[in-house]
Amino acid sequence: MLAKILSSVNIGLNSELTEVETDISRGFPCFNIVGLPDKAVEEAKERVRSAIENSGFKFPGNKRIVVNLAPANIKKEGSIYDLPIALAILVASEQLSTDLLPRSAIFVGELALNGNLRHSRGILPMAILAKQIKINEIYLPEDNLNEAKLICGLKIYPLKSLSALISHLTGQKIIKPIVSQGVKIKPKSEYEFDMAFIRGQQNAKRAMEIVAAGGHNLLMMGQPGSGKTLLARALPSILPIMTEEEVLEVTKIYSVAGLLRPEQSFISERPFRSPHHTISDVALVGGGQYPRPGEVSLAHRGVLFLDEFPEFSRHVIESLRQPLEDGIINISRARNSVTFPAKFILVAAQNPCPCGYYGDPEIPCTCTPSQIVKYRQKISGPILDRIDLHIDVPRVKFEKLSSDEKAESSASIRERVQRARNIQLKRYKELDILTNSELSTRQIKVFCKIDNSSLELIRNAVDKYHLSARSYHRILKVARTIADLEGSENILQKHIGEAIKYRVKVGEEI
Repeated sequence: MLAKILSSVNIGLNSELTEVETDISRGFPCFNIVGLPDKAVEEAKERVRSAIENSGFKFPGNKRIVVNLAPANIKKEGSIYDLPIALAILVASEQLSTDLLPRSAIFVGELALNGNLRHSRGILPMAILAKQIKINEIYLPEDNLNEAKLICGLKIYPLKSLSALISHLTGQKIIKPIVSQGVKIKPKSEYEFDMAFIRGQQNAKRAMEIVAAGGHNLLMMGQPGSGKTLLARALPSILPIMTEEEVLEVTKIYSVAGLLRPEQSFISERPFRSPHHTISDVALVGGGQYPRPGEVSLAHRGVLFLDEFPEFSRHVIESLRQPLEDGIINISRARNSVTFPAKFILVAAQNPCPCGYYGDPEIPCTCTPSQIVKYRQKISGPILDRIDLHIDVPRVKFEKLSSDEKAESSASIRERVQRARNIQLKRYKELDILTNSELSTRQIKVFCKIDNSSLELIRNAVDKYHLSARSYHRILKVARTIADLEGSENILQKHIGEAIKYRVKVGEEI
């Protein structure tokens, strides 16, 4: 007998409908799964066999069983097909009537050997697919309930085991569906790192405020212990509250990556990713035989902090070019190509030289000029050109460090940042962008108009510092953010001047 059960396959961050077709017939006893399965899908044969028998049903081991995962031209991976395969076998072996199956429903989940359902990866994109193609029901592991509840109006059936599903379908013990009305986002009230406890560094804090308001990239250069890492870790405390659209985007990435915990319904805090400098390019930008999101995608709508920037492999650093420019990362393989979002705030920190004390007024530098040049050349010009703000972070004097006086709190700074972001959300509501940093060249001409005096100022800066066309556009975008922080509709000359100050690369003179 032939049975068909609907499931889903994830391709990148999106899902496609999959039919689990199962045919049981007479012939040489075997159990084959076809349709480009990976090793995890192949091993489903053993999990499904044990789960069916341990759930009180009979596995038709004396028959010829063929399971086809259609469409057969898309590679299937993971353990989410355990549940639909087991259900299809029970229907095809006539232990469960076809009439008891829902007319339109998706089944996903990994089975344990005793028939229980385990937390599975990538459920959220599948729930989104079900809503998009108007399949109103989805049956999934109970541990994935919170994740699926992000999708409003979808009937969610949380399952503890295979036997619980069969009891529900036969009417012995009905599982009440959960219909989500959406999830309210509660902003975090306390952060481990707060700007109030960072002494001095007023210029760096101002740059951080601009970075948070417009989503710009930042390079900090300073002596060891000057506070670069502390400033970077305090940045999430002044970032604005995530919108519902951003929450859904980020949660989908973490769901596909398998980083969403069973008790975690969604990602409500902006990500902060800080990979070690020994990271590979695949781990940073994503990839693999079955492409997975990398650190640049896991930092989407949040912060990617690269400490000791020149210590990263040059090849790894150069792989940041596309995501810094386009906000996406394209990963192409022989069989398929996927695109992951990567709109993050890059915060990079480095020392001015190998010993760390070049330019320090008190501690002499022990590096030779050639060592300093070689150290600086580890970061290419095209990468530096894509970083909007370049600041120097000097060491703080003891008097400042030992002072009991608190600086402005992160909550106070975040209020200004939130106001600036609200202005941007209103301005770009008809466009597919959220911040000033995402403006294209054409959109810059529309939203970043300047008067003649400002134009003359920026012309002089371009000529004096030999700035590129990209640098010119990034100055305008930073100036637009500075104007938004002041609540100014027009970009004024002072806004351009401050943006130029951050654009000039620190420590250029050697």
